[in-house]
Amino acid sequence: MKETAVAQPASKYIPTIGLEIHAELATKSKMFCSCKNDPDEEKPNVNICPVCMGHPGTLPVLNREAIRHVLKMGHAVGGTIADFTEWDRKNYFYPDIPKGYQISQYKHPLVTGGAVAGVSTTRIHLEEDTAQSTHDISEKSLVNFNRAGVPLMELVTEPVIHDALTAGNFARELQLLLQYLGAGEANMEKGEMRVEANISVASPEDTAAGKFGTKTEVKNLNSFRSVERAIAYEIERQVKLIEAGEKIVQETRGWDEGKQKTFSQRAKESSHDYRYFPDPDIPKMKISEVPEFAPAALQKDMPELPAAKRARYAGDFGMTPKEVAMFIDTPELSAYFEGLDFNSSSEKKLVRLAVNYLLTDYVGLLKKDFGEADWVKKIDRIKLNHFGALVRLAQSGKINSRGAKDILAELYRNFENPADPEKIADEKGLIQKDIDLKPMVQKIVDENPAVVADYKAGKQAALQFFIGQGMKVSKGSANPEALKAAFIAVLG
Repeated sequence: MKETAVAQPASKYIPTIGLEIHAELATKSKMFCSCKNDPDEEKPNVNICPVCMGHPGTLPVLNREAIRHVLKMGHAVGGTIADFTEWDRKNYFYPDIPKGYQISQYKHPLVTGGAVAGVSTTRIHLEEDTAQSTHDISEKSLVNFNRAGVPLMELVTEPVIHDALTAGNFARELQLLLQYLGAGEANMEKGEMRVEANISVASPEDTAAGKFGTKTEVKNLNSFRSVERAIAYEIERQVKLIEAGEKIVQETRGWDEGKQKTFSQRAKESSHDYRYFPDPDIPKMKISEVPEFAPAALQKDMPELPAAKRARYAGDFGMTPKEVAMFIDTPELSAYFEGLDFNSSSEKKLVRLAVNYLLTDYVGLLKKDFGEADWVKKIDRIKLNHFGALVRLAQSGKINSRGAKDILAELYRNFENPADPEKIADEKGLIQKDIDLKPMVQKIVDENPAVVADYKAGKQAALQFFIGQGMKVSKGSANPEALKAAFIAVLG
């Protein structure tokens, strides 16, 4: 996980943070109608129908795939899957709510309990997304209903987070879970995943007694950096108000990215303000009566989750935390690596070489040409069989590290018509030869008496100098390990 430095609150106050995260789900159609669910549609108001526009007399029909996504998420976080569930009407007026209410879940969510990244979750439920409002366009507001009715998962945490960094890491891990489960891309820049943070501060004594301060809610945070910075700012703002003897107002606030500060939007509603009641048009559901929602059926399609993959990569492949994070955060890169199919127990050196050439050299070339945003789309530029053959060639000792990098670059350049790595090595004279090294080694030693003295004085850098000279004189054809052994023998 990437970590971002954020300001910490004054030590005599303890912040308490709870998160509400909304994520659009990847389904073919919307939550209660057959309209296309297409977050990338640029033309406004084309994926709409009388149902998602809230016309009188229309009847909603449940999207099974959306329910299945949420149930799989429930299994992934270790939550309790409900047997009985129902949908409710959440009543409030806003131009982006065409019906005057939002279909959601209140008393009977699909999932309760669980944990993500060490943070306990309260519930996970399903609802429909709202339309998109665009304000301040020639003194008018525009509404695009393409998003109205898109399946929306809402996850609520317990108020157990006490710093901005933990909140950001929780959101990162949840995004990974959604992507690994195939439930959604959760692209925050596109609004496919939105974070809301409820924040309060209190003295250590009150916090220990379960008493929290007045909370504010910061809405619609659309990047991990914004999540962390908004929380850090709001903690600092509340502490300053308390120390100045002023009261904190329970309210909904927004985050101004340009000014790097929160601002007041409106008074915070409570659940009774929404006048929840069961939706009379949607039948109540017993999960156990739907075969495809059975635990065994859901478990059959569960992938290896990020936490399990982290443990396996560190244990089986001996990867560093930074290397593990690179693979976990980039599933396409992980799939490429897994496709090499090296045996982690009997081929540890081979695996180590593959990780080094993949992360340092291959990814470096891709990022240079295609940038941070798009490099992973080109991960198959060097075919798996050629990359695997190159790594095995390097591990065999037939080519040295410099030769392996040259061959990798050649495979990268000629990706449309690549040759076999060993053929490239042979044509370029990169195959290390079994030659009599003693005359060359003796000559290099005789020409460098000062370095000999350094070596005999215990300076290991002297040995590396000699090996480098041997590689230079042999034009890379000598095996470095053989050179090392030859120099040690001559130097005594």
